[in-house]
Amino acid sequence: MRVALYPGSFDPITLGHMDILERASKLFDRVIIAVATNSNKKPFIALAKRLELIKEATQHLSNVEVSHFEGLTVQFAKSHQASVLIRGLRAISDFEHEFQMFHMNQVLEASLDTVMLMASTPFQFLSSSLVREVARFQGDIRHTVPENVATYLEKQHVF
Repeated sequence: MRVALYPGSFDPITLGHMDILERASKLFDRVIIAVATNSNKKPFIALAKRLELIKEATQHLSNVEVSHFEGLTVQFAKSHQASVLIRGLRAISDFEHEFQMFHMNQVLEASLDTVMLMASTPFQFLSSSLVREVARFQGDIRHTVPENVATYLEKQHVF
């Protein structure tokens, strides 16, 4: 069984993330969305709610599961028998960071590979940080996140 791990903070999950995830779910037998806890950041959406929203947004993908982790991605991947990390690339600026992470992950766990998927054209500009910025200033983010996420944020009076 080919197991892939799609790690990130997904704060919030965007349509760009969904695009990468849906495409990855066709390439691998099982895809685990690994929601990272970053103690250095104050989350926009609390972890428990983020996990709930991601599960709702991905329920149509039968081979996708959602989990969370703290610590090194490679350790989480190994503990879940994942042999591949999924990463999305939007622009050349993403490549440098992902290139560094790939090499560090190889040093830490040589058996773990990385597959980088290019963002589809409509999502080349999209990032969670950009969505958060627009939402903080009451901009309409409905065209950037799954419907259930937009509904939740709207009820929270974020936009």
